[in-house]
Amino acid sequence: MVTNRVTPARNLGRPLTHGDGSHGARVIFDGIEKMYQQVRAVDGVDLDIAPGEFVTLLGPSGSGKTTSLMMLAGFEIPTGGEIYVDDQPIAAVPPYRRNIGMVFQSYALFPHMTVGENIAFPLKLRKFSKADAKRQTAEVLELVKLPGYEQRYPRQLSGGQQQRIAVARALVFNPRVLLMDEPLGALDKQLRESLQLEIKQLHDQLGVTIIYVTHDQQEALVMSDRIAVMNNGRIEQIGSPTELYDQPQTRFVASFLGESNFLDGRLSGSDAQGSVVTIEGVGAVRVPGQSGSSNSSSSSQGNQVTIAVRPEKIVFSDDAPMVDGQMNRLDGMVVQVIFVGEMRRYDVHLANGSSLIVKRHNRSGMRQYERGESVHVAWHLADTRLV
Repeated sequence: MVTNRVTPARNLGRPLTHGDGSHGARVIFDGIEKMYQQVRAVDGVDLDIAPGEFVTLLGPSGSGKTTSLMMLAGFEIPTGGEIYVDDQPIAAVPPYRRNIGMVFQSYALFPHMTVGENIAFPLKLRKFSKADAKRQTAEVLELVKLPGYEQRYPRQLSGGQQQRIAVARALVFNPRVLLMDEPLGALDKQLRESLQLEIKQLHDQLGVTIIYVTHDQQEALVMSDRIAVMNNGRIEQIGSPTELYDQPQTRFVASFLGESNFLDGRLSGSDAQGSVVTIEGVGAVRVPGQSGSSNSSSSSQGNQVTIAVRPEKIVFSDDAPMVDGQMNRLDGMVVQVIFVGEMRRYDVHLANGSSLIVKRHNRSGMRQYERGESVHVAWHLADTRLV
């Protein structure tokens, strides 16, 4: 049975003006598995992607995200399960018959062909007339903001321009599904951030279904409608960027997507608002109820648990008014201060040797704390998670 089903997404924009005018396709992974001898690279992945949705597969190397994408593209054959595009099973369909666009990190442009010939190549394979191929090539070049580049060769283009051409080639035949395998990984930070916004704008404009693979958490947060966090061949959690960042269900998700502080303790009580976790040598921390989580406040009293709180959620007690009954407070000592441009990172050690990272934006008039200084740190109950 397929899990993580969603209702059809809104229409995110008009289709490319050429082609049949169709919008993005629905894509379903139903219990997909992939074995390489004794290694289980993908382990029972269930995922339902709505038409026109932008879904990112996020995870470290070896998590199964690229293998999952290659099975959808047809370059790998599933060991078990089925993949559906608009309710049609495609696991046994050869890649050239799937009508799926693909963009690689390496661009994969033909060096001996001009830009125009590279873009028109998928149309040539599909027996488009020369007139139609020329028209659609010019149109898609306008779309990626490189009009008039038909006669240039890939070697005459910058890395960012080559990636735009690779995107244009993947879009020129108007696919309903576009796959992108770490397409911005080879670019510098500034160009990568610029192209993230351009790809997101293209998605909004065209309404094509995009499945994107990356290990870059910021890239996933910026671009995605939903993110599927993968680990050891399985999806640990899937949701919107806000849901995953603010409500991680596992320690892996909390640590891989963004940065988190973790404190270990025992459940020592509960009330209508949530649980009380006692941290040995430090004190008590309150955790709000988290309905729907297997790690919620319904856990038995005395159980060992881990709480998570994001570094930017923590403040020093003189930074903001403390709302009685709504704040967790702990005492500690600053052992390290790191300047990272727009903010400072404070490493605060607690009495039991645990450490909390506090991120604090640099603003005029704010007090700066020094190494060795005793401090009181605090954060809102709602920013505390059991993982």
